[in-house]
Amino acid sequence: MSRRGLVLPLGLAASVLISGPLLAQSAEGPAPYEDTRSQPPAVEPAGPLTLEAALAFALQANPDLAVARREVDAAAATRLQAQVFRNPEFSLGMEDVRQGTRQTTVQIGQPLELGGKRGARIEAAERSRDVAEAELASRLAAVRATVIRGFYEVLAAQERERLAQGSLELARRALDAAARRVTAGKVSPVEETRARIAESGARVELTQASAELANARKRLSAAWGNPSPRFTQALGQLDAVPLLPAFDDLLRQVEAAPEWVRARQEVERREAIARLERTRRIPDVTISAGVQRREELRDNVALVGVSIPIPVFDRNQGNVLEALRRADKARDEQTAVGVRLRSELAQAQERFNAARQEVDYIRKDILPGAQRALDTTTKGFELGKFTFLDVLDAQRTLFQARGQYVRALADVQRAVADIEAILGPLAQPTVSPTNSQ
Repeated sequence: MSRRGLVLPLGLAASVLISGPLLAQSAEGPAPYEDTRSQPPAVEPAGPLTLEAALAFALQANPDLAVARREVDAAAATRLQAQVFRNPEFSLGMEDVRQGTRQTTVQIGQPLELGGKRGARIEAAERSRDVAEAELASRLAAVRATVIRGFYEVLAAQERERLAQGSLELARRALDAAARRVTAGKVSPVEETRARIAESGARVELTQASAELANARKRLSAAWGNPSPRFTQALGQLDAVPLLPAFDDLLRQVEAAPEWVRARQEVERREAIARLERTRRIPDVTISAGVQRREELRDNVALVGVSIPIPVFDRNQGNVLEALRRADKARDEQTAVGVRLRSELAQAQERFNAARQEVDYIRKDILPGAQRALDTTTKGFELGKFTFLDVLDAQRTLFQARGQYVRALADVQRAVADIEAILGPLAQPTVSPTNSQ
């Protein structure tokens, strides 16, 4: 068989069939294969830690954000694959293997997608990329809120430990005073026993406060993948409380919330998939061209063909129905997400209002009252009207009031973080309760 007589017609046919798709794909070029390794956990330097630094560490090395970024990259690769054309097909056939009478047929076929399949496939891939980006934005908001919540928990735990240390010092002073009075015979030994029990209780409270601080530090540093925190303390104002908008204004922001946006993008993705499945009901066409070599006649015959599947049994009806039902499911999930976000927002707003009222009440009434009681008791002790144990008791009451104040401030910051986890960052001014009117 003459190779030249067979190859020239075949090459001409191949160039006609596949030159367009190949040129279109070569213009874009293949994406490079990259071996991207996971980022190592961030390790903060030893020393004080600010909220801005904690957020920067978390945005750089949070494991959940790394997962979401990988999904965005994978969705971009899906978009790249969706735009490519189908590969041509090569076929080789032979009739009668005897050399003098055999016939050899060589063909190249190019499948052509009809019905807008490629455009629908690209659109579905783009909607998948939008969903991945929305998921990344949702996780960014969640991680940011987690870091803020954890940072203020560390601030509150630091303050509680400081108050517990002060309370232990008071308990030790009370125990010394009671021991001296028992030795002098002025009070019953029961007073010393009571003071010793109070001192032991204060020591237990300090131990608990220290353990709570250690756990709060670990929870915060876990946001950037570091199980062993190195920072010495958190620097910030626990009483810097944002001035939140009215609840109706917050409700209007729900439709821009990251999680709601993700649910909306999922609806659009499912609708795009449904459109893609509809296009697949239209059969594709394969056009082919080739040459047949007849050895007996020593002749080459050009071949041209068209292949069209007949959609008698499989019209993709099951996949279309599935895609439509999943689009309905996505719309129902979007509605459910909206209801849940509004409910969670209302609850967070209530927690914020209750905690803020408690802060104002403690700041305006309880703390000044406890301070006046201590001042009065101290002055009376100097005049001989009160005992030293009375002074210590007044000091203990003031420490307890300050502990309640710290807890209420932590509740305020936690509620604000919950709201930001729903709506994203709130660009609102802050006010210090100690300076507000």
